[in-house]
Amino acid sequence: MGIFGKLFGKKESTQDPPGVGLRLMALTTPVNKLGFTSDNDFPNVYGVLTDWNIGEVTATVMSMRDGTASLYTTSTFGVIGGQGHDNVRHAAVQHVQLAEQFNKLGKLVTDFPYPKSGQVNFYILTYDGVRLHIVNESAIDQGTDPEYSLFASAQDVLTNLRLITEKENA
Repeated sequence: MGIFGKLFGKKESTQDPPGVGLRLMALTTPVNKLGFTSDNDFPNVYGVLTDWNIGEVTATVMSMRDGTASLYTTSTFGVIGGQGHDNVRHAAVQHVQLAEQFNKLGKLVTDFPYPKSGQVNFYILTYDGVRLHIVNESAIDQGTDPEYSLFASAQDVLTNLRLITEKENA
């Protein structure tokens, strides 16, 4: 089993892990309940969720405009509440601001499937609804897809979440 397999574990079949429900909550909570409104810094987008597959597990990095950041997985592993750390909050805000560039590329959706094999799903949370933008994972891996920057930004959020987790567990 690789490092991510050890970290994320195997998918449980008896009950959905907490990350599955938290991801769905992030995708379905109305923006007015979050208290976010359009402004100069965040004119269209208030959050972004990036889903990709790691073996049998799907990882989701969630970033919100207020710096809230979490890692949800389809296994039992996850990290929530990173916004209490400046580096995580900053990375999350940058991730959301970068998502503004990709806002119109996605289509409005009301269903939120996990990505198929070989795909990365970007769920861009806008004041008008959730937009899904699906990208070929190999193009991101090669750095040839314009969305590479959005995926790299999600990885920056993930790295900062990992660093605080390691520090807290040291």
